[in-house]
Amino acid sequence: MKAGDWFEPGTGTPLAYPDLIARAARAPAVLLGETHDRADIHRWQMHVSAALLAHGRPLVLGFEMFPARLDPVLAEWVAGDLDETTFLDRAEWGEVWNFPPELYLPIFRFCRDTGTEMIGLNCRRGLVSEVGKLGWDEIAEEAREGLTPARDASPDYRRYLFEVTGGARPDRQAQSPEDPAFDRFVRAQQTWDRAFACRIAARAAQDDAPLVIGIIGRGHLEFRGGTPWQLEDLGISDAMVFLPWDAGTPHHPGQADAACVMPRLPAD
Repeated sequence: MKAGDWFEPGTGTPLAYPDLIARAARAPAVLLGETHDRADIHRWQMHVSAALLAHGRPLVLGFEMFPARLDPVLAEWVAGDLDETTFLDRAEWGEVWNFPPELYLPIFRFCRDTGTEMIGLNCRRGLVSEVGKLGWDEIAEEAREGLTPARDASPDYRRYLFEVTGGARPDRQAQSPEDPAFDRFVRAQQTWDRAFACRIAARAAQDDAPLVIGIIGRGHLEFRGGTPWQLEDLGISDAMVFLPWDAGTPHHPGQADAACVMPRLPAD
């Protein structure tokens, strides 16, 4: 397979991009996974978004990178009222995300250039820590940012999270996915999953019935265990998950609805 080819994870079956995009354009949400420090992946997200925009349906891009409280700033940016330096300052980029902004500016410019609405999907980091430490029931109503409690993690998702965070190690307190010592991490991760899902579901339900694109780290999306699992609990079972894929790396059944081959990165 070459750069730009799409396929079904697990089987490797080739997928026709025009047909895939036409199908995605009818979905309530399309979730585009990422590795945060990869400029090529952010360009890929922008290209997919542009293809979906061409289908004429109202489009909204939701970003893990911004908490929802910054939506007014994102609206000012899209309206053309802020230059890039002011936008990044007002959006608290150095505090809420702090990856090099050059990685993301092309897709932010795409939204501004096309008048495409941007929304924040995230919550305050303190809420994630508090839920991880105390549990959802111990969080005061006024501190929940309008979120609802997360659907319980599936055993498969716990196993996925355990493995991607290093599995069993002598220096690790939790020695299995089922170990209660792993509960705190799972609760914290699910707070993010639920926040993203709540923001997407709320915007998708508005009268203009937009296609909501989620720009989200792939760990929240793979095998539908994170944000897609929470969206299903909120009544959106048919969100589509697209992932970027590096040639030569393994892929597995159910990892995503479709994957796209990334250009080969130059050797160091």
